[in-house]
Amino acid sequence: MKTSQLAVHERTLTPRPGTLPGERIDFGRPMLRVFGFRLDIRVLVTAGIVALLALACGFAGLMLGKFSLTPGEVFQGLFGLAEKNIVNTVVGEWRAPRVIAAIVLGAGLGVSGAVFQSLTRNPLGSPDIIGFSTGAYTGGIVTIIVFGTSFISTAAGAIVGGLLTAVVVYLLTWKGGVQGFRLIIVGIALTAMLNAFNTWLILRADLELAMAAATWGAGTLNGIGWSTIAPAAVATIVLGLACGLFARDLGTLELGDDTSKALGVRNEPVRAALIVVAVALVAVVTAAAGPIAFVALAAPQIGRRLAKAQGTSLLASAAVGALLLVAADLIAQHAFGDLQLPVGVITVSIGGIYLIWLLIQEARKA
Repeated sequence: MKTSQLAVHERTLTPRPGTLPGERIDFGRPMLRVFGFRLDIRVLVTAGIVALLALACGFAGLMLGKFSLTPGEVFQGLFGLAEKNIVNTVVGEWRAPRVIAAIVLGAGLGVSGAVFQSLTRNPLGSPDIIGFSTGAYTGGIVTIIVFGTSFISTAAGAIVGGLLTAVVVYLLTWKGGVQGFRLIIVGIALTAMLNAFNTWLILRADLELAMAAATWGAGTLNGIGWSTIAPAAVATIVLGLACGLFARDLGTLELGDDTSKALGVRNEPVRAALIVVAVALVAVVTAAAGPIAFVALAAPQIGRRLAKAQGTSLLASAAVGALLLVAADLIAQHAFGDLQLPVGVITVSIGGIYLIWLLIQEARKA
């Protein structure tokens, strides 16, 4: 390869300082500098459009139900200005927390999935496949059985369970470093073991606690209120922003350990910090709504394809995750008449189809 050709090749593959993962490193694509980061305008536009679609689905969720509302009544109800108190109650106390939960928690799952898929450099590398969501669920079940069903205790148990699972997977995967494929295989095996343990815990628990744990384990936004979503939303946003602070190093790690080390990244400390933050993120979501499957798996890949980006994009993943969860919850509430399904049932159904498609695509590449 000639020297000039090599220079062009390196300029194409190596991110400039400040680029975020998910940018297509192409001098022909317009870029925007924000707070020292170079952002692909196509990624920004794509994320903006998807976010608007998520807000539209959320607004539809505020309108629809047995007590149907007009757009004007929804706006009035959001600010407590409706003439009928029932409108203020339906919008502000019953429906708004659920819509906000779907948007914020879905975005959190999208970011967490993007981090793990970037670290493993594998589209199957999401927290629900690797086992971190199951570990958080295990911690939550143990907490529910021992301490009851308060959000704070359940959240603490879910975070501890998720982090302990991450430590076990990390140690079992370590062999002079962490390889993405080994991480996925070990995670799948540990998930199967934890699922068996979770079933045993539920069967051994008192009937009331077992029903609470089983309902929560399906992944549901039914009955979620401000007391749950307020702390969960704050924690999700803070942890999501923390992932964003590692965005530059995350994008560099996607180039491989040798290249990232040559560019000054401390691979294992950065990788460990990202795993801790992303596991805490998915644990908070699990504590609030249960283990909602496949959003973290699908959102990064869908966002990447919509933005036509080279790598995973945290911003696009968050927007797609929010859209997937709020749309799935809308289907769960209104697609089956008077029967309201847990949103996890819908995401599993849609995610199963997506997983089959993804496996076919990966098999064709092999």
